[in-house]
Amino acid sequence: MNLWFRLIWLLVTSPFRPRLEPLAEPSRLSFRVWPHDLDTSLHMNNGRYWSLMDLGRTDVMLRTGLWRAVLRHRWVPVVNGGMIRFRRELRAFQPFRLDTEILCWTQSWLVIEHRLVTRGRDGTETVAAHALVRVALYDRAARAYVPVARLMAEIGTEAESPAQRPDVTAFLAAEDAMRSTASQG
Repeated sequence: MNLWFRLIWLLVTSPFRPRLEPLAEPSRLSFRVWPHDLDTSLHMNNGRYWSLMDLGRTDVMLRTGLWRAVLRHRWVPVVNGGMIRFRRELRAFQPFRLDTEILCWTQSWLVIEHRLVTRGRDGTETVAAHALVRVALYDRAARAYVPVARLMAEIGTEAESPAQRPDVTAFLAAEDAMRSTASQG
């Protein structure tokens, strides 16, 4: 994570924000594109999107209360795979919002959706980038991924995973194909 000031801001303000119900509402964080976010084309660097998404997932952990279990058990957040679609550029000083939402899960990992949203000239919301990531928490002591049922119990829910949307199914199929190809090489 290379966004220290934004991370500190998130940590300081999180206790004053309402608890997040992870399956009922997304995390919403507001940002602005600063000059250090830009690349040589003078729009937000592609890698910066991924770094900002770390903050969205951190907000979910903080506001659901999962961070307590992560610290207590020394679990490590892991991104297993991700796919992003850039739709509109974000220019210097442009405000935008990062929406982060848990979509579905299996026994050991979750799929999270990130959307970077800005306003068009007419005031309508426009998605600048959309990403899906597969995440898990890893227990180094047990050398295994933490079961999602345990994560859900830590935040006080016993909900069943929502059904996979078609884009999530395609994303996971592409991840499986890449994993099998990488293991052959």
